[in-house]
Amino acid sequence: MLSVKVVTWSLALFGAVTFLVCVLYGLVVPEGLHMTGFLEAVLPGFEWLTPLGFLIGLVESFLYGAYAGLVFVPIHNQLAKRWVSSA
Repeated sequence: MLSVKVVTWSLALFGAVTFLVCVLYGLVVPEGLHMTGFLEAVLPGFEWLTPLGFLIGLVESFLYGAYAGLVFVPIHNQLAKRWVSSA
């Protein structure tokens, strides 16, 4: 059985770190290779290289990861109970 708390925090932090990596990537590569279009499409309110846009993107990435953990773990645990115990 997976822990909702551990997996949710892990995925939330993974989302935030991934966002930071994407922003750093955008700062070091030529403009044609930026991820800005993708980030602006999936993170409502995100604007490239503005303090508020950065904060919004970071918080939304964290929350997307947390959502994934909160939804995934109960589904996994329910299926594990049903299928592992019958094996």
